[in-house]
Amino acid sequence: MQDTFVTIAKFQYSTEAEIIKGRLESDGIKVFLKDNITIDTDPLVSNAIGGIKLKVLAADEAKAKDILNSIKAYSLNDDGEAIVCPNCGKHRIELYSTITNFKSLVSFLIAFITGTLPFSARYQYKCEDCKTEFPIKN
Repeated sequence: MQDTFVTIAKFQYSTEAEIIKGRLESDGIKVFLKDNITIDTDPLVSNAIGGIKLKVLAADEAKAKDILNSIKAYSLNDDGEAIVCPNCGKHRIELYSTITNFKSLVSFLIAFITGTLPFSARYQYKCEDCKTEFPIKN
């Protein structure tokens, strides 16, 4: 059982996974990335196959999760303070983009067809604990 790998994190892009992999390896933890080559070849399949899986030996799982939790940065406001969920009051808030209106959809389609970055996107915060979504306050 100690020689098996367990998944401790998933990433949408290989660059994120490589950074964390390097950090864990610098602490002597053996790390294995799964599906990184597939996603590097075709990034659009990342969500379909569940992202890049960061795996460590089962014996190192607790240590790796502690390191991962210590470097995990959640969203901060303009004053550098953690953003609080309006529903549950916790600080585990992530920023994500969404396609919720016609302008965002058209922007996404043009970017997809031309191979460029979208020029109009809508961003929201999402609480990782209670899954509440709320808008960015300007």
